[in-house]
Amino acid sequence: MQFSKVSSKQYFVGAERGVSLTGLIAVLVVLGIAAVFALKLIPAYLEYNAVKDAIVKAKEAGGTVREMQAAFDRNAGINDVDAVRGRDLVITRDGGEPEVSFAYEKRVPLAGNVSLVIDFAGTTDPSGVAAAADTDQ
Repeated sequence: MQFSKVSSKQYFVGAERGVSLTGLIAVLVVLGIAAVFALKLIPAYLEYNAVKDAIVKAKEAGGTVREMQAAFDRNAGINDVDAVRGRDLVITRDGGEPEVSFAYEKRVPLAGNVSLVIDFAGTTDPSGVAAAADTDQ
């Protein structure tokens, strides 16, 4: 039995195409590990977005520093934010307009004693530079 060469491809009798069982298992393992990482990291990023939204609302509430902290705490309580409290915010008044900033570290346990550490920071300042907390207290 002979096959003629139709194009630059050669055809072999008995050649099989597809994925082997070992290859399929390896791909499924990689996809499973990626899914576990995603399921563990998504809540941390959702909380970060809730904190960013809460500082914007606290700035809009205005008033004194304590009033902005209380507005943040109310909004954070509604959105189930545990990483940052109103007293952790850095509130500055440059040019009369208050700017609210935050920075925190989140540890996400992955497996056993292995954790992933993520540093989150945000601000309402249009420059995007978060003010540093005063650690002399």
